[in-house]
Amino acid sequence: MKFKNNREILLQQKLNREWLLHQTIDRIRHSLELNDILTATVAEVRSFLGTDRVMVYRFHADGSGEVIVESLDPGRIPPLQGLNFPADDIPIEARQLFLKARTRSIVDVGLEQIGLSHLDSPDPNNYPLAQDIRYRPVDPCHVTYLKAMGVHSSLVVPILYQNQLWGLLVSHHSQPRSFDEEDLEIVQLVADQVSIAIAQSTLLARAREQRKREATVNRIAALLHARPTIELQAALEATVAALSGIGGRLYIAPSKTASASATDSATELFVCGEQPRSHIVSQTQIGTDPGDTLGTSPSQPIEKHPLWQQWLENEKLKIENRETGHNAAGSDPNFSLSGWAVTDLQKESSFRVLSLGFQATRIRGLLVLPLEYRQNFLGYLTIFREEIDTERLWAGRFTVNKKQLLPRQSFEAWRELKKGQAREWKEADIDMARAIGEHFAMAIEQYIIYKEIQGLNANLERQVEERTAQLQKSLESKRVMGKVLDQIRSTLDLNAILQAIAREVRKLLQTDRVAIYQFLSNGISKVTVEDRSINWPSSLGSTGPGECFPEENRSFYLSGGVRAINNIAEEQLSSCHREFLTSLQIKANLIVPICNGLELWGLLIANECSAPRVWQQGEIDLLQHLASQAAIAIHQAELYQKSLAAAATATEKAEELAKALDDLQSAQTQLVQSEKMSALGQLVAGVAHEINNPVNFIYGNLMHASEYAEDLLDIIALYQESQDNPSSTIVKKLEEVDYDFLAEDLPKVLASMKVGADRIRKIVLSLRNFSRLDRLEKTKFDIHEGIDSTLMILQHRLKANPERPAIIIVKEYGELPLVECYVGQLNQVFMNILSNAIDALEEYNQDQSAEYLKANPNTITIRTEVGNGEWGIGNRASGIADEEEVTPNSKLQIEDSDLSVAEASKLKTQTSKLKTQNCPMPDSQFVVIRIADNGRGISAEVRSHIFEPFFTTKAVGKGTGMGLSISHQIVVAKHLGNIECISELGRGTEFLISIPVTTPNAES
Repeated sequence: MKFKNNREILLQQKLNREWLLHQTIDRIRHSLELNDILTATVAEVRSFLGTDRVMVYRFHADGSGEVIVESLDPGRIPPLQGLNFPADDIPIEARQLFLKARTRSIVDVGLEQIGLSHLDSPDPNNYPLAQDIRYRPVDPCHVTYLKAMGVHSSLVVPILYQNQLWGLLVSHHSQPRSFDEEDLEIVQLVADQVSIAIAQSTLLARAREQRKREATVNRIAALLHARPTIELQAALEATVAALSGIGGRLYIAPSKTASASATDSATELFVCGEQPRSHIVSQTQIGTDPGDTLGTSPSQPIEKHPLWQQWLENEKLKIENRETGHNAAGSDPNFSLSGWAVTDLQKESSFRVLSLGFQATRIRGLLVLPLEYRQNFLGYLTIFREEIDTERLWAGRFTVNKKQLLPRQSFEAWRELKKGQAREWKEADIDMARAIGEHFAMAIEQYIIYKEIQGLNANLERQVEERTAQLQKSLESKRVMGKVLDQIRSTLDLNAILQAIAREVRKLLQTDRVAIYQFLSNGISKVTVEDRSINWPSSLGSTGPGECFPEENRSFYLSGGVRAINNIAEEQLSSCHREFLTSLQIKANLIVPICNGLELWGLLIANECSAPRVWQQGEIDLLQHLASQAAIAIHQAELYQKSLAAAATATEKAEELAKALDDLQSAQTQLVQSEKMSALGQLVAGVAHEINNPVNFIYGNLMHASEYAEDLLDIIALYQESQDNPSSTIVKKLEEVDYDFLAEDLPKVLASMKVGADRIRKIVLSLRNFSRLDRLEKTKFDIHEGIDSTLMILQHRLKANPERPAIIIVKEYGELPLVECYVGQLNQVFMNILSNAIDALEEYNQDQSAEYLKANPNTITIRTEVGNGEWGIGNRASGIADEEEVTPNSKLQIEDSDLSVAEASKLKTQTSKLKTQNCPMPDSQFVVIRIADNGRGISAEVRSHIFEPFFTTKAVGKGTGMGLSISHQIVVAKHLGNIECISELGRGTEFLISIPVTTPNAES
C-alpha cells in the first residue's frame, strides 16, 4: 500500500513537471511579447515549486542587473520587481560559472550549504559533467546577504541567449526548503524555453524597429520627393525629431556643376532647434581669424570654419588608416566615411577647440553625415543631441563608485539620479540617419537644378520688371508731386513740409540720403532736414566751412544752376569740399537750389553713399520741381511765422498783466494775514504777560501756604496729644469741622491748587511760545516745542464733548537738531494743519455712531524724523501705528487727559521722553514733520486744489480758504522747504512738511 502511494506521488510530480513545461511552451507559442511570457512563466514555476518568490533577473552591459518580473507571496517576502542590483552583488567568477559551466546553485541558509550542478564543464578535472548536486559550505557574506533579504533557501538557474549570460531564473523561500535533481531539471527546461522566447521576442523587436525606421524614412522622403515643392526645412525638423535630437543643420555647399553659372552659387543653410553660438578662437590654428564665430547665417556657417574642416579631415584620415590596417589612436568605431558620430563633445580630444563653441548650449553629442550624389559633394546633414538625466531604482543604498566589500543590510528602494549624461549613438540611429541622408542628397540635387531653372526665369522676369519699373517711376514722380502739393496746402509747418519732401525724394530716387542744406542769416550754413537709410551715419546739423562755397558757387545756384556729381573721386572739387563730402561717406550727389525770391535759401541734395551713381535727367527734373515747391512752402511759412510772432507777443503781454494782477492779490492777502497774525501775537503776548504776574504770585505763595498748613496741623496734633480730656467746646468744634477729614484733605486741596497754577503757567508759556514776538528773525528753534505749544492752545478742542470722545494725540518724535526758521510763522503752519485735522474729524464724526467712535477713537498722529522716511496713512483700526513700526530712535507718546488708565492700556502704547538737543547732523539736511488723521480722507480732485488761495470745502462762514495757501507760502517761499498732502478716501489724510535744518535767506 505504501509503495502504491509513493508511486502515485511520483506520478503526480511528473504530471506537474509536464504541465509546467507544457504551459511555458504554450505561452511562448501563443504570444511574442516577452514580458507576458516571463510573467506567466514565473507564476507557473512558483506554483510548481511552492516557494514564496520566483523572479527573472536580467543582466545589464555593465554587470549590474534588474528584477524585470516576479511572482511572490507579498505577506511572506518583500517585492523586488523593478529594483536594480550592482555588479558586485554577483561576483564575476560566479557569472563566469553561470555562462561557461551553466552552473545551477541551491543555497540552504539554515545549514549554510550551497549545492552546485554543472551542465557543461570548461575544465573536466575541476567541474566534471554530472547531473547530481554537490554541496559545500557557502560564503558567510552570501548567507548574510540572503538573510537581510528575508530568504532562507534559494534556487538559481542561468538563462543564456546567443552564448551570453542574459539573466537568471531565481526562486526564493522564506523558510528552509530542499530541492532535488528533478526540481532542478524541470526549472532548467523552463529556463531553456525562456531562452527560446527571448530569441523570438528579440526578432520581433528588431522587425518592429526596422518597420518603424522605414516608416520614418518614408515620411521624410515624402517631404523631399512626393510634394510639389521640396520641403527641406520640414524634412530637417522631422529628421531631428526622428533621431531624438535637440537641433539640426542642413548645409548646402556652393554648386560647381557644369550646369551652374561661372561663379559659385551662394551657400544655403537650414537650421532648427538649438545651435552653436559661441566664439571659437584657436591661438595655435594658422590662418584662423579671432573674430570667426559659429553662427546660423549662410555667410558664416560652422561648416566653413577652418577648425571644423580640419576636424573632419583628421577623422577621415583616422578611418582610412583603420580600414587599411593602420589603426589611429583614439579612433571611434562609430565613425565611417559615410558619417561621424560623437557621443560626448566634452570627451572628444580631437574636438577640444571646437567644443568651446558649444559650451553655452545644451548640445552634448552630434552626428555629421556628408551628402553626396553621383560622386558630387552637396553638403552636410548635422544632428545635435542634448545631455539627459538618468534614473535607476536600486535595491538598497550603496557606494556607486566603490566596490561593495560587505553585504548590504537593507534592500529598501534607493533612487539614483545622474544628471548631464551623454546619449550614445546606436547603430540603428546611424543606419536610419544614413538612409535619410541618401534621400536628402537626391532632393538637394533636384533642389539645385530647380534653383538654376528659377535663375534663368528670374533673368527674363527682371528684364520685364525693368521696363515696367520705368513706367512706374514716371507715375510715382507724378504721385510724389501731388503728395508734396497736398502737404503744402494742408499745413504751414515748414519743417513738416521739408521733411515730407526729403522723405518722398529718397523713396522715389532710392538713394541713401536726402538732405536740405540751409544758408542761415548769421553766415553759418548747415544741414537742417534729413532723411536717410539706417545703414549710413546722420549728417543732420553738419556745418560746411565757408571757404568751400565761394561767392561764384552761390551765384551759380542763385541763377538756377544744377550740379550732378556722379563720382566725387573723379570730380574737380576743392580739397575742403572733398574732405567734407568724404567725412559724410558720400560717393555721388545731386544738388539743386532752393531760392526764396532773390535770395538763395538753401540746397536740396540727394546723396549716394554706397557707390558712385550716374544721375538721370528725369531725376534732375523731379528734384528741380520739388525744390520749386519747397521755395513756395518756405515763403508761405515765413508769412505764417510772422503772424504767429505778432500774436505771441500780444498773448505774452496779456499773460504778464494777468500774472502781475495775481501777484498783487497774493501780496494783499499776505499783508492782511501778516498784520492780523502780528496783532494777534501782540494781544496774546500781552494777555499772557498780564496773566503771568498774578499766577506767579499765587504759585509762589502756594508753597508757603502748604508749609504753614502743615505746621498748624502739627501744632493741633501736639495739643491733642497733651490734652487728655479736651473741653466739650473743643470736641464739639472738632466734630463740626470734621477735623480728621480736614487734616487729610487740606494738603490735597493745596496740592490741587498748585497743579492748577502750574497748568495756567504752562498755558501762558505756550501762548508766549506760539506768538514769538521776540523772534522776528530766523533763529534756531526746537520743532517739538512749537508743536507742543500749538497742541496746548488747541487742548480745549481735543477734549471729549457730548458728541464724541476725546481726540487722541499720538506723538512719535525722533531725535531732531535745532532748526533755523521763522518761529512764529512755523507755529502758524502747525496751527492751520492741526485745526483743519480737528475740523475734518468733527465733520467725519457726524455720520458715525457713538459705538463706532468708541471702538475707533479719533486720532491725530504727529511724527518727526530726519530725512525722508516712509510713513503710511493713519490706521483707522487702532488709530495709531503698531509698536513694531516705532523706530528705536523715536519716542511714542499719547496725550489724552480724558482717557482712563485702562483705556490707555488697550491702545498698546509706550511713553518715553527724549529731549531735542544739538545732536550730530546726519547725511540728510531736512527735518520731516508728518501730521496724519484717521478721518474721511480727501478725494484726488479736491487734493489737486488744496493749496490754492480762497479754496475751501467748509460751509460758508467757517473758513476763508487761506490757511493752507499761507502755510504753503511759509514752508516753500520762506523756508525753502516742501509741503504736500497724501490722502485716500476712507483712509485718512497726512500732511508731510520738510524743512531744511539750515537755509539761506529766502524771499520775504
